Amino acid sequence: MNSLKQTFTVSIYTENNIGLLNRISAIFLKRHINIESLTTSQSEIDNIFRFVIVVNVSEIMIKSIIKQINKQIEVISSFYHTDKETIFLETALYKVKSKSLFDEKHIQKIIKNSQANMVTVSPNYFVIEKTGWREETEKLYKELEPYGLLQFVRSGRISVSKEPMNISNILGLNTDK
Repeated sequence: MNSLKQTFTVSIYTENNIGLLNRISAIFLKRHINIESLTTSQSEIDNIFRFVIVVNVSEIMIKSIIKQINKQIEVISSFYHTDKETIFLETALYKVKSKSLFDEKHIQKIIKNSQANMVTVSPNYFVIEKTGWREETEKLYKELEPYGLLQFVRSGRISVSKEPMNISNILGLNTDK
Protein backbone atom coordinates (compact mmCIF):
# COMPACT_ATOMS: atom_id res chain seq x y z
CA MET A 1 0.00 0.00 0.00
CA ASN A 2 1.20 3.48 -0.84
CA SER A 3 2.20 5.69 2.13
CA LEU A 4 2.90 8.78 -0.03
CA LYS A 5 0.38 11.58 0.07
CA GLN A 6 -1.77 12.11 -3.00
CA THR A 7 -5.07 13.75 -3.89
CA PHE A 8 -8.19 11.65 -3.38
CA THR A 9 -11.79 12.47 -4.19
CA VAL A 10 -14.13 10.91 -1.63
CA SER A 11 -17.75 10.34 -2.68
CA ILE A 12 -20.23 9.70 0.12
CA TYR A 13 -23.82 8.73 -0.66
CA THR A 14 -26.17 9.49 2.22
CA GLU A 15 -29.63 10.21 3.46
CA ASN A 16 -30.18 13.93 4.01
CA ASN A 17 -29.97 14.17 7.81
CA ILE A 18 -29.12 17.06 10.11
CA GLY A 19 -25.69 16.84 11.73
CA LEU A 20 -24.16 14.37 9.30
CA LEU A 21 -21.80 16.95 7.81
CA ASN A 22 -20.55 17.68 11.32
CA ARG A 23 -19.86 14.01 12.04
CA ILE A 24 -18.15 13.44 8.69
CA SER A 25 -15.92 16.52 9.07
CA ALA A 26 -15.04 15.36 12.61
CA ILE A 27 -13.60 12.15 11.12
CA PHE A 28 -11.10 14.28 9.17
CA LEU A 29 -10.52 16.65 12.10
CA LYS A 30 -9.58 13.82 14.48
CA ARG A 31 -6.88 12.73 12.04
CA HIS A 32 -5.65 16.32 11.47
CA ILE A 33 -6.55 16.16 7.78
CA ASN A 34 -7.38 19.36 5.96
CA ILE A 35 -10.37 19.18 3.61
CA GLU A 36 -9.27 20.86 0.39
CA SER A 37 -12.77 21.01 -1.09
CA LEU A 38 -16.28 19.98 -0.05
CA THR A 39 -19.41 19.94 -2.18
CA THR A 40 -22.82 18.45 -1.42
CA SER A 41 -25.75 17.96 -3.75
CA GLN A 42 -28.61 15.73 -4.75
CA SER A 43 -27.24 12.59 -6.40
CA GLU A 44 -28.51 10.73 -9.45
CA ILE A 45 -30.93 8.85 -7.15
CA ASP A 46 -34.05 10.50 -5.63
CA ASN A 47 -33.64 11.47 -1.97
CA ILE A 48 -30.00 10.38 -1.89
CA PHE A 49 -27.37 13.05 -1.45
CA ARG A 50 -23.71 13.02 -2.35
CA PHE A 51 -20.79 14.62 -0.57
CA VAL A 52 -17.67 15.16 -2.69
CA ILE A 53 -14.63 15.76 -0.48
CA VAL A 54 -11.09 16.34 -1.72
CA VAL A 55 -8.16 15.53 0.57
CA ASN A 56 -4.43 15.02 0.24
CA VAL A 57 -3.46 11.92 2.25
CA SER A 58 -1.83 8.52 1.92
CA GLU A 59 -3.74 5.54 0.57
CA ILE A 60 -3.46 3.87 3.98
CA MET A 61 -5.14 6.88 5.59
CA ILE A 62 -7.92 7.20 2.99
CA LYS A 63 -8.85 3.53 3.47
CA SER A 64 -9.09 4.12 7.23
CA ILE A 65 -11.23 7.22 6.68
CA ILE A 66 -13.62 5.38 4.33
CA LYS A 67 -14.10 2.63 6.93
CA GLN A 68 -14.93 5.24 9.57
CA ILE A 69 -17.32 7.12 7.27
CA ASN A 70 -19.15 3.90 6.38
CA LYS A 71 -19.88 3.36 10.11
CA GLN A 72 -22.16 6.41 10.12
CA ILE A 73 -25.78 5.23 10.16
CA GLU A 74 -27.00 7.62 7.45
CA VAL A 75 -24.16 6.76 5.06
CA ILE A 76 -25.25 4.36 2.36
CA SER A 77 -21.78 3.93 0.91
CA SER A 78 -18.56 5.83 0.38
CA PHE A 79 -15.81 5.52 -2.21
CA TYR A 80 -12.46 7.10 -2.93
CA HIS A 81 -10.79 7.77 -6.26
CA THR A 82 -7.53 9.23 -7.53
CA ASP A 83 -7.57 12.11 -10.00
CA LYS A 84 -6.85 9.63 -12.82
CA GLU A 85 -10.03 7.73 -11.93
CA THR A 86 -12.36 10.74 -12.07
CA ILE A 87 -13.55 13.52 -14.33
CA PHE A 88 -13.65 16.70 -12.26
CA LEU A 89 -14.22 20.44 -12.60
CA GLU A 90 -14.91 23.54 -10.54
CA THR A 91 -16.98 26.64 -11.23
CA ALA A 92 -15.90 30.18 -10.40
CA LEU A 93 -17.70 33.53 -10.43
CA TYR A 94 -15.86 36.83 -10.90
CA LYS A 95 -17.49 40.21 -10.19
CA VAL A 96 -15.62 43.02 -11.96
CA LYS A 97 -16.18 46.80 -12.19
CA SER A 98 -18.30 47.60 -15.27
CA LYS A 99 -16.01 50.50 -16.15
CA SER A 100 -13.38 47.88 -17.12
CA LEU A 101 -15.71 46.20 -19.60
CA PHE A 102 -16.34 49.43 -21.47
CA ASP A 103 -12.98 51.20 -21.03
CA GLU A 104 -10.65 48.21 -21.44
CA LYS A 105 -11.76 46.51 -24.68
CA HIS A 106 -9.15 43.73 -24.38
CA ILE A 107 -10.95 42.42 -21.27
CA GLN A 108 -13.58 41.05 -23.66
CA LYS A 109 -10.80 39.11 -25.40
CA ILE A 110 -9.65 37.70 -22.04
CA ILE A 111 -13.19 36.48 -21.34
CA LYS A 112 -13.55 34.94 -24.80
CA ASN A 113 -10.11 33.27 -24.75
CA SER A 114 -10.79 31.72 -21.34
CA GLN A 115 -14.10 30.30 -22.60
CA ALA A 116 -15.88 32.01 -19.72
CA ASN A 117 -19.47 33.24 -19.88
CA MET A 118 -20.89 36.64 -19.08
CA VAL A 119 -23.63 36.05 -16.50
CA THR A 120 -24.87 39.58 -15.91
CA VAL A 121 -23.99 43.18 -16.71
CA SER A 122 -25.11 46.16 -14.63
CA PRO A 123 -24.01 49.81 -14.55
CA ASN A 124 -21.59 49.12 -11.67
CA TYR A 125 -20.33 45.60 -12.29
CA PHE A 126 -20.43 42.53 -14.51
CA VAL A 127 -20.22 38.88 -13.49
CA ILE A 128 -18.31 36.18 -15.35
CA GLU A 129 -18.70 32.41 -14.86
CA LYS A 130 -15.89 30.00 -15.65
CA THR A 131 -16.11 26.22 -15.36
CA GLY A 132 -12.89 24.27 -15.65
CA TRP A 133 -9.92 22.93 -13.77
CA ARG A 134 -8.44 24.82 -10.80
CA GLU A 135 -5.52 26.06 -12.91
CA GLU A 136 -7.92 27.61 -15.44
CA THR A 137 -10.03 29.42 -12.84
CA GLU A 138 -6.88 30.72 -11.12
CA LYS A 139 -5.43 31.91 -14.45
CA LEU A 140 -8.59 33.90 -15.19
CA TYR A 141 -8.49 35.34 -11.67
CA LYS A 142 -4.94 36.63 -12.26
CA GLU A 143 -5.93 38.07 -15.65
CA LEU A 144 -9.00 39.89 -14.24
CA GLU A 145 -7.43 41.14 -11.01
CA PRO A 146 -5.88 44.30 -12.53
CA TYR A 147 -9.29 45.40 -13.88
CA GLY A 148 -11.06 45.88 -10.55
CA LEU A 149 -12.03 42.44 -9.31
CA LEU A 150 -14.73 43.17 -6.72
CA GLN A 151 -15.59 39.61 -5.67
CA PHE A 152 -14.47 36.09 -6.42
CA VAL A 153 -15.86 32.71 -5.40
CA ARG A 154 -15.02 29.18 -6.52
CA SER A 155 -17.04 26.04 -5.93
CA GLY A 156 -15.65 22.87 -4.50
CA ARG A 157 -14.78 20.07 -6.86
CA ILE A 158 -17.59 18.31 -8.64
CA SER A 159 -16.73 14.95 -10.10
CA VAL A 160 -17.94 11.73 -11.60
CA SER A 161 -15.96 8.53 -11.57
CA LYS A 162 -14.84 7.00 -14.84
CA GLU A 163 -16.01 3.59 -13.60
CA PRO A 164 -19.55 2.87 -12.29
CA MET A 165 -20.06 3.71 -8.60
CA ASN A 166 -22.54 0.82 -8.20
CA ILE A 167 -24.58 2.85 -5.71
CA SER A 168 -27.78 1.84 -7.52
CA ASN A 169 -26.86 -1.83 -7.08
CA ILE A 170 -26.28 -1.26 -3.36
CA LEU A 171 -29.78 0.23 -3.15
CA GLY A 172 -31.24 -2.48 -5.37
CA LEU A 173 -32.23 -0.01 -8.13
CA ASN A 174 -30.12 -1.50 -10.97
CA THR A 175 -29.90 1.81 -12.87
CA ASP A 176 -26.11 2.43 -12.63
CA LYS A 177 -24.48 2.48 -16.05
